[in-house]
Amino acid sequence: MSASPHIYDGENIPRIMWTVVLSLIPAGIAGAFIFGYYCLSVIFLCCIASVGTEAFILLLRKQPVLSTIKDGSAVVMGILLAYTLPPSVPWYIPVVGSFFAIAIVKHSFGGLGNNIWNPALAARAFLQVAYPAVINSDWRILQHGIGNLVHSITKVDPEGKLVDAVTRATPLAKEAGAETYYLTQLFMGNVPGCVGETSVIALLLGGAYLIYKRYIKWYVPAFYIGTVFVMVIVLPPRMVTPWANNPLYHIFSGGLFLGAFFMATDMVTSPLTKRGLIIFAVGTGVLTALIRFYSGYPEGVCYSILLMNTATPLIDRYTKPKLYGARAKKG
Repeated sequence: MSASPHIYDGENIPRIMWTVVLSLIPAGIAGAFIFGYYCLSVIFLCCIASVGTEAFILLLRKQPVLSTIKDGSAVVMGILLAYTLPPSVPWYIPVVGSFFAIAIVKHSFGGLGNNIWNPALAARAFLQVAYPAVINSDWRILQHGIGNLVHSITKVDPEGKLVDAVTRATPLAKEAGAETYYLTQLFMGNVPGCVGETSVIALLLGGAYLIYKRYIKWYVPAFYIGTVFVMVIVLPPRMVTPWANNPLYHIFSGGLFLGAFFMATDMVTSPLTKRGLIIFAVGTGVLTALIRFYSGYPEGVCYSILLMNTATPLIDRYTKPKLYGARAKKG
């Protein structure tokens, strides 16, 4: 429950969750456009596995099944998990990840509203450890058609056949000689990456709609992205790359916009007060930049949000407002 005053405005969990689903659709369409229609299978598998696991756990806990599933929270989790996965993952990875997110991360703590960590990101971190070879490789992008409108180059294999997709390094890859992408490519999403994270414009559309509906606070993504922007300018990079201290390249790359608008704003795992949310957003921004610059892992969004989720109870403790009429303690 957030800080007072509490004013009933007619909103409820199902309405909020299904609105979030609606706001995520542009990024899913962009992913299918860019990487191919198999992305839709990944999203479908994650959603079906999430809802199925939710129903199974609710039956074990002897809780109402239909009314809980209809709230849309399992579908949101499934979509978000799918958006953090490579576009060509085998079918079993979305299923395993969805089961872990719902059964372990969500229901082992008591269900919706009680989990400490964001289920989709916790499942992504689990899959990162369980299947590193699959999760960290096979980054593909279409080579012709609508998915490659910006700076397109048609590829032909040695036998002269048109290549539908090739494996390329992600924008944040630190390997020597890794490809650098145009800002227009990053903004439109025509780069290798996860299913729903590459198209900044699609994520902005969905995030702006949630801000318009007042389901998320505008200052959370603003402080998160702004902190990464500043940190990129001031931090000395460990590896010399053309984009090392280019703030626009960093904020348009990886899962920053997906994390800033849809993960860091999670009502359950983020702080309750405005001051706490700002601390949370700045903290995630600092950690994201530090992980990107100085770790062996190219992306820091997932782990930075999970670390700040862990710190959320402490942030709430030190940012809670004083009770009305209460006297301050004398030192």
